[in-house]
Amino acid sequence: MLAKALGAGSAALVFCIVVIAAVVTTVIIYDQPLPASAPSTGVGSAPSPLAREDIPPQLLVLYQNAAGDCPGLDWSVLAAIGKIETDHGRSPLPGVRSAENSAGAGGLMQFLEPTFQGVVARHRLPAGGASPPSRYNPSDAIHAAAHYLCDSGAPADLRAAVFAYNHADSYVDQVLDQAARYRATTPPGSGDCRTIQATIPAAAQAISFACGQLGQPYVWGGNGPDVNGGWDCSGLTQAAYAAAGITLPRTTYDQIHTGARIPENQLAPGDLVFYGTTDNNVHHVGLFLGAGRMVHAPDVGSPVQVSDYRYPGDDYYAATRPAAIPPVGSHD
Repeated sequence: MLAKALGAGSAALVFCIVVIAAVVTTVIIYDQPLPASAPSTGVGSAPSPLAREDIPPQLLVLYQNAAGDCPGLDWSVLAAIGKIETDHGRSPLPGVRSAENSAGAGGLMQFLEPTFQGVVARHRLPAGGASPPSRYNPSDAIHAAAHYLCDSGAPADLRAAVFAYNHADSYVDQVLDQAARYRATTPPGSGDCRTIQATIPAAAQAISFACGQLGQPYVWGGNGPDVNGGWDCSGLTQAAYAAAGITLPRTTYDQIHTGARIPENQLAPGDLVFYGTTDNNVHHVGLFLGAGRMVHAPDVGSPVQVSDYRYPGDDYYAATRPAAIPPVGSHD
């Protein structure tokens, strides 16, 4: 029996520094609001114009967040399945909002009930869905689909994982083709503080705050000019995300453990970029702007500024995405 039926519609303190550039007019681009319940972190490519036009904004956020359930899975694959199965829940066919289609599948992502329950038994779905979880709830369905793909081999063997979702080679081709159309072909971000581009509002807010500190002195252990005269690197990033309603630990040692790890080829504006050799030996952090640039507090004698995040002799180590953490005050 197919696991998935055809769809209805087919302790140490380490402090650091920040970087300088003239702030002209700051334009914050919010691609879409984060919903009140953003249950998990997600990673992947930037949405293409087609994706932003075709996918309902709340579902786009869910697809992006749910990708974090399967490290390395791009959100576009989940979105492509949602498109092909039910046109993102817009299909009028039976089994989309209630009941089942002729194959017994139901809900946005067209799960068979036994398959859905099997995923729920293996994986705890995040808050924000139904209680108990339901394949007709968009959050539950999308997160369950991410877990199911991961259990089936994604992202290492994406074709096999999508084939497990629906046993048809033509279906696999259709999903992967749709996913490719949903991915932007150019990386996001302007790389400067004049035009801030970020897909998550919290990232844009954090960048705006950090860019507003350009030229402030570097002070080891600094928590801002009004507190002790300047910033160090982790003090700046902590304050930047606090301005966006997201709480980060104070040191680089702890900040590197906050938010999903992001592959370097998937960096997006607002990600934190770390330098060092291991998780226990990170010595610097900056806030990625896009286009190979970051805003950061570099070192004694160097004020908060914008500079290249990769440079000769650097020891770039890893990146995280705290912008996807639900802001303080959000409700599940």
